[in-house]
Amino acid sequence: MAVDDFTGRAEQKPHDVEEIVSLPNGGKDDQLGRALLHALRNAGIAVLYQDRELKTVWARNMRAPWLAGGHHGGLPAPQVERLAASRRNVIATGNSEHFEISVPGEDGMRWFEIWVDADFAPDGSVQGVMTTKIETTEQKRREQTLRVLLREVSHRSKNLLAIIQGIASQTGRYSDTITDFLARFRGRLQSLAASQDLVTSSNWRGAALRELVAGQVGRYGSDPARTMHFEGVNPFLNPNATLHIGLALHELTVNSVSYGALSRPNGFVEVGAILAGGGKPSLSLTWRETIPHDSQRKNTKRFGSVALERVVPTSLNGSAKLEITENRLEYRLVVPHGNFETD
Repeated sequence: MAVDDFTGRAEQKPHDVEEIVSLPNGGKDDQLGRALLHALRNAGIAVLYQDRELKTVWARNMRAPWLAGGHHGGLPAPQVERLAASRRNVIATGNSEHFEISVPGEDGMRWFEIWVDADFAPDGSVQGVMTTKIETTEQKRREQTLRVLLREVSHRSKNLLAIIQGIASQTGRYSDTITDFLARFRGRLQSLAASQDLVTSSNWRGAALRELVAGQVGRYGSDPARTMHFEGVNPFLNPNATLHIGLALHELTVNSVSYGALSRPNGFVEVGAILAGGGKPSLSLTWRETIPHDSQRKNTKRFGSVALERVVPTSLNGSAKLEITENRLEYRLVVPHGNFETD
């Protein structure tokens, strides 16, 4: 009994199918024949030889439902006819044919590449037909996966370019000189790149909130272990949330390094994260810091506050509030559940 290589059912091997072909010259030719047939098996290649009446003469690795003589087992009727028509055509014309077929299997569609070639007698007439089959299912599935990944990369790349375009436009709007624009735009691009690195390293899943905060604060020479006091939950942000929350953290950090708590040797910021609401709770993210009394912070509206209060919350379908008093800054960002996962 043999196991059907398509249906998985036990099949009785036909009496006219030989597993090893014995070549007439014997000796080295027999060794060569056995070696070649074992090579076919190891490579997953199946070969079927039939005479002009499509009677099976010998086969190697070719089990039902691929055998001739009407014993096609679980092959769909259109594929049975496709194989039979191809063999008849090759016998009639002597021209080889090459095509691909797909058949349903227990674990989804399976793909096979088929070659049908004529075997010519010494007088040039066709005395038989050879069918060669190799399964390409894994290759096809890898190609399908790659196409899906490429579409995803294209989609994310377009989103990233849209974010960069927005940053460039708003940075230019709130910059007084080209030097000011370049310095601010460069910093924001580097912040975006750092967030993107976290997304890429997680196979495009996103980033943990605490890792994102520490990375953005640490980019400006601060030791996050000393300058950042993080308390609360640590959800895993999706890629879009990672990029936009990273942008908000960048603006907060730059402002703090320039005018706030991180401008002092012993300064620190407090970052808290809690889940609020029932069912699918939202993430409430808070940044707090004390502002030195001698801070020279400007009160004019700039891109940083626009990004914090409008750009970031809008991109996350959330809400935000920035409060700045004489000696304290507090930023609260509410992020809906669809932007993150919790354990």
